[in-house]
Amino acid sequence: MAANPPQTPLSGLARALVQAGRLKEAEAEALLTQAAAKRTSLIEQLVLARKGAYLDLARFAADKFGYPLLDLGAFDEVHIPPNAVDRKLIATHHVVPLYKRGNRLAIAIADPTNLRALDEIRFQTGLAVDPVVVEENKLTPLVSKLAESAEDALRAISAEDINLEFTDEQTQEKAEEAASLEVDDAPVVRFIQKMMLDAISEGASDIHFEPYEKSYRIRFRSDGILREVASPPLVIKEKIASRIKVISRLNIAEKRVPQDGRMRLVLSRNRSIDFRVSTLPTMYGEKIVLRILDPSSATLGIDALGYEPEQKALLLDAIERPYGMILVTGPTGSGKTVSLYTCLNILNQPGVNISTAEDPAEIALPGVNQVNVDDRAGLTFPVALKAFLRQDPDIIMVGEIRDIETAEIAIKAAQTGHLVLSTLHTNDAPGTVTRLMNMGIPTFNLAATLLLVTAQRLVRRLCTCKRPIDVPIETLINAGFLDSDLDGSWELYGPGECDRCKGSGYKGRVGVYEVMPISEEMQQIIMAKGSELDIAAQARREGINDLRRSGLLKVKQGLTSLDEVLGSTNA
Repeated sequence: MAANPPQTPLSGLARALVQAGRLKEAEAEALLTQAAAKRTSLIEQLVLARKGAYLDLARFAADKFGYPLLDLGAFDEVHIPPNAVDRKLIATHHVVPLYKRGNRLAIAIADPTNLRALDEIRFQTGLAVDPVVVEENKLTPLVSKLAESAEDALRAISAEDINLEFTDEQTQEKAEEAASLEVDDAPVVRFIQKMMLDAISEGASDIHFEPYEKSYRIRFRSDGILREVASPPLVIKEKIASRIKVISRLNIAEKRVPQDGRMRLVLSRNRSIDFRVSTLPTMYGEKIVLRILDPSSATLGIDALGYEPEQKALLLDAIERPYGMILVTGPTGSGKTVSLYTCLNILNQPGVNISTAEDPAEIALPGVNQVNVDDRAGLTFPVALKAFLRQDPDIIMVGEIRDIETAEIAIKAAQTGHLVLSTLHTNDAPGTVTRLMNMGIPTFNLAATLLLVTAQRLVRRLCTCKRPIDVPIETLINAGFLDSDLDGSWELYGPGECDRCKGSGYKGRVGVYEVMPISEEMQQIIMAKGSELDIAAQARREGINDLRRSGLLKVKQGLTSLDEVLGSTNA
């Protein structure tokens, strides 16, 4: 005689109903079995069995487990945070994200004892989850609306009057190939366009398309922080990669090595935005990163970049010199290119010949002769610089000084009557001088040609929802504030929460600068092969603010938080 299978103890809502005397244990077990067989919920089976109404069961669950009760019929769907929870989780667990406050996410759920659903959402979002009980019959249509299939969602995207196009003249073969993909993968094309438009509207700097073993993730970098915005089905990863590569004039068949290209999104007759495209083979497909190159960022003007008045005066004085070298330094993503382009816009006059060598040219500047460096074709920075010197230039901009050969030619150009602007990857302004000395530049050439060095960082700007905070005096002193700063004439602010900043407390970024002109005393230190510490000490004696001090001034002005400055600068 076969033994009866062991009975699984009741738990969750079923157990609560039995304990409350509203169900017998056998009834609860039978309803759970029926729900599992029909792939529906216990609440649906309870209603079908006339063991309770939707509202009655929602009230019982809210009271029993101590969670708030919400009438979804009175809830405005516009408040639902987009892409807060993966569509698959919404459909699988029958939940809806209601709103986000800081690091907490409110989730509408009919059965708050569904701990698996809450745990998976907590893991996927990285947020604390607050269940809100709602009626099952009102939750179902909203779940269906939010969890519609990705293919249907793609087809619903309107392309409007937007076009993706090549950035140079395309061959007939390439045009036919692109047209073929346009027809076959129209939903994917519209999806890519929508991602690009969303990124532009958010002010993002990069879009990341990332394939993994069992998922596909799309993230925007906004204000220096990466944030997940979409998770399309994994099956379309090849179509997304192929479409982007065709428009960027990359080799579709080559998936083993990184490739670099460019595409353009035409928004209107008068406005288009370029994207720099980089592909990278990974374990599960090609990761693609689009860098957004908005021409408007190069025409912001020097006042919008965040220079203090005295720093702005020093920079303007340097770029008005007839010859010499100006260097802008900082890590990748610190805004060096925008600073250089801003200077070039000021210098770009009809009577001036400006040539730039970049890898690649990020933003087209009318009236400036821009050259894209191509190492594979033999057009390196030194080759481009040598050619510039035969082109009667007044101003030369070198995208980056990477080696001794480029540095020597740039120094030579600065010595022979040209103004040279360039970038270098160093941590601060004094370190830039010693880096060039260590590369092998003769100290007398460096002292004679270097006019000014600017080091910079970008810190997040506090949103209008910022709030005053209290910090111990010892913390402010340790951060670098002077006793004279702590006179009570200003207030320290921290991030708040609002819809405009999506709860982060920050909106946009502002530059923090160390602007160091090369004085006669510094020239003497350079000639004597002084160290970075010697140059930094002289800079302090001349009243030059280092990056930390400049950042603290932004804190005093209420533009950013102390945490932002401490995280991006060294004491």
